[in-house]
Amino acid sequence: MLLMFFSEEASRIITPAASGMEALVSAAVQWLVLLSEVIAAVLIGIGIVLTLVSLIKILGRPKYEGFEKTRLTLARFMALALEFQLAADVLATAVAPSWTQIGKLGAIAVIRTALNFFLAREIKEEEKASSEAAPPAGSEA
Repeated sequence: MLLMFFSEEASRIITPAASGMEALVSAAVQWLVLLSEVIAAVLIGIGIVLTLVSLIKILGRPKYEGFEKTRLTLARFMALALEFQLAADVLATAVAPSWTQIGKLGAIAVIRTALNFFLAREIKEEEKASSEAAPPAGSEA
């Protein structure tokens, strides 16, 4: 009798799938994935525009002074865009992932993290080199 009572009570429990919450969460995650990908694309677009504007200014200078700074501008935007792309990939596999999706996410995460690592390292090295090349503030050459 007691077992039948618990059996009937268990059948009355509303699951996330039955309540529609699973579909709502899945839809919200898909929108967040799309938003993250759009932000990444916009960041890369902004980086390209700013880099092109800076590059056009540099082309008129002797010895292309400021070229490394221009490269770093694009690199910074690309690094930030990679972070948003990685976030989108993580979100995409957050809802009911399969082993195939998890494997793809792992591969993508490793590739994007490596790209971001090397971009960050290059940015740091270029900033260090440019700060060492610049004359100290307040000194006249």
